[in-house]
Amino acid sequence: MSNNIMDRYLRWCGTTLADPDLAEELSGMAGNEELITDAFYRELEFGTGGLRGVIGAGTNRMNVHTVGKASQGLADYVCRLFPEEERVIAVSYDSRIKSDLFAKVASAVFAANGIRVYIYPQLMPTPCLSYAVRALKCAAGIMVTASHNPARYNGYKVYGADGCQITTEAADAILKEIEKTDVFNDVKLGDYAAFTESGMISYVPESVYDDFIAEVKKQSVLKAGEEIDRDVAIVYSPLNGTGYLPVTRVLSESGYTNITLVEEQRLPDGHFPTCPYPNPEIREAMALGMRYAAEKQADLLMATDPDCDRVGIAVRDKNGDFKLLTGNEVGCLLLDYICSKRLENGTMPEGPVLAKTIVSIDLADRIAAHYGVRTVNLLTGFKFIGEQIGILEARSREDSYIFGFEESYGYLTGSYVRDKDAVDGAFMIAEMFAYYRTRGISLLDKLDELCATYGYYKNTLYSFTFEGITGASRMQKLMEKFRTGIASFGQRAVTELKDYAAGIDGLPKSNVLKFYLEGNASVVVRPSGTEPKLKLYVSVCGNDADDASLQEAALSSAFKAFMED
Repeated sequence: MSNNIMDRYLRWCGTTLADPDLAEELSGMAGNEELITDAFYRELEFGTGGLRGVIGAGTNRMNVHTVGKASQGLADYVCRLFPEEERVIAVSYDSRIKSDLFAKVASAVFAANGIRVYIYPQLMPTPCLSYAVRALKCAAGIMVTASHNPARYNGYKVYGADGCQITTEAADAILKEIEKTDVFNDVKLGDYAAFTESGMISYVPESVYDDFIAEVKKQSVLKAGEEIDRDVAIVYSPLNGTGYLPVTRVLSESGYTNITLVEEQRLPDGHFPTCPYPNPEIREAMALGMRYAAEKQADLLMATDPDCDRVGIAVRDKNGDFKLLTGNEVGCLLLDYICSKRLENGTMPEGPVLAKTIVSIDLADRIAAHYGVRTVNLLTGFKFIGEQIGILEARSREDSYIFGFEESYGYLTGSYVRDKDAVDGAFMIAEMFAYYRTRGISLLDKLDELCATYGYYKNTLYSFTFEGITGASRMQKLMEKFRTGIASFGQRAVTELKDYAAGIDGLPKSNVLKFYLEGNASVVVRPSGTEPKLKLYVSVCGNDADDASLQEAALSSAFKAFMED
């Protein structure tokens, strides 16, 4: 263990800390070099995804002091770029452990720097924060959440004045301010209660939340008076997060009458007792909901992650079992539904645009082309989709955006927010499901129809975890290995390699590689921006579903073997 690590540890031990839990944890580390090293070997990384890390004591942990330091850096950035009258920041938080505390600490730091704060009076989803930033003309916003990570994590997303998560340039500028800030000596602190009394911190008006709900309901693509069966049996789980109130409100106000909540996952609980990994992409997180759906004879299960920006679904198949649909499958179903209904209703705009990420399924491009919709493929991260909406808005073509999605269960059908929105996603999925159900069509039937028409595409994500002090170095070496002129993987020749680190296709520079392989296949490799993981996105197109599965298995095995070598 280096002297610098021990010096940091001893300094924290000798400081009166703002959270008594931290002193107890520091005491428990005494004599354990592994624990001390992991907690203090670096500063918690700040980037376009803000902060994210394990809750606890140390410079490499989420705690009131690392949150305070990041907030001071953001405050300095806002004060440097914005005139005094425009210095306003919106704040929201989810159900995670200490989320409310971190939100109040950040708010007090902002207020101590002369920045007015609007904070939601109760936990609210990420899309509500994005909406508030623009509605209240804020210079920035923060959302205290670790999204879909396990319970021991928390995080801190930062938003720009446009309602999008911050750009690389903004993140770098804020990071420079953070790096100049001493975690104990330079953070301006104040009393949260005193700032609320003085008016420097105030609640987001209820009207803002009401307007958000109204905007979600406007996303319906049904014709006025068009009848659908709104009594379809739906089971919904907020996974102990923020989705309970907004999702059930939107559905009930839209006439859905047969909604059952997964009771054990209804109320906010940062410990996530029945779903330790509260990610609707993962079967274990959906398991309890599927049991509910079977017991209630429901037709559709929906679940949103803790900050309610992702939604996953399961539907009953012909055997009565529940099948989980992937984010790509739901994205394609929504795209086809929206396009077909807009054409039918005469509401398709001029020059319609689909915005999706480069790792999302190519099937969507073919569906979009069929309807005359232009596809814009963007880097991973919904902020790039939000930026695309802003580009259209600047050209007075905001209405041209009709849909955006990413394979990781993020969807957005309108421009009212600039991040993925699971309130909107749940609303549109329920409408699509009820529309087809009324016509005797299941979502699985519709998906089979799309595949038969456009091709049997299969996209699979693999994540490889590299934790600890050596993890980042190992990932870097693997990325360098992937860049060394690879001719083939398994039996497939590499026909093209796109290295987005060079800033190609008009996109920002990013540490992402996309291999195009013979036989209409591709693989994308990228380090996660928020977790110590290397992600592999494998895509194939087969003659039928079984053929696609066999092709995917062979190709993914070849890539895994390359990594193991």
